[in-house]
Amino acid sequence: MPPAWRLKWPTSWSELDENGFRFCGCAPRKDAAMSPALHINAHPQQDTRPNGRPAPFGVRHMMPETPASPPSSPKPRKAADKSARTRAREFALQALYQHLVGGNNAADIDVFTRDLSGFHKADSVHYDALLHGCVAEAAALDALIVPKLDRPLGEVSPIERAVMWIGAYEFQHCLDVPWRVVLNECIELAKSFGGTDGHKYVNGVMHKLAEQLRATEVAANAAPPKTSRKREAGDPA
Repeated sequence: MPPAWRLKWPTSWSELDENGFRFCGCAPRKDAAMSPALHINAHPQQDTRPNGRPAPFGVRHMMPETPASPPSSPKPRKAADKSARTRAREFALQALYQHLVGGNNAADIDVFTRDLSGFHKADSVHYDALLHGCVAEAAALDALIVPKLDRPLGEVSPIERAVMWIGAYEFQHCLDVPWRVVLNECIELAKSFGGTDGHKYVNGVMHKLAEQLRATEVAANAAPPKTSRKREAGDPA
């Protein structure tokens, strides 16, 4: 069977490359079947035949091309790593989405959500507070959020709006939860359920709300750490 590739040796010194050789006209023959990828051996002294003897200068080996492995994508948070409150926020987000999109009342949504798989692992008390609290204070929460937006509220997706409701409600009423925890939880919710870059938008709005609703806490975190001064002889004990 004729080889699938024809090699032409250089006819002048100008055709030689830095390795001392060059393959020209390496075009597949029309009557040749598809063959594995060919790799030029730029260092023939390191190449060997199957019998262990060095291969002639410039010989090319036919080697199957190894497919490139796909790039690794960021791994989502494992279900086993989620706390009961994290699960409560996820179920509350789904419930608030139904309220915003379908207009269903909180009581009917509550009954439906509690029957969903995995709800028994969530903090039901925190879920109740988020769902019923956000629905009851929807107008007040929107009034806090709208000044921080760069677009009309109607152009914000229901998922992002519900996430912002949850964040604003926790900033106001869940003072036992640090503001950075609230912020990170909202970002994770937007990453898991929202659009591609929705979490970035939520991050910006939540930062502004934290500065307004948790001003003292945010300022304390932003202050540089105090450095201890070495005690001198004249200092009081």
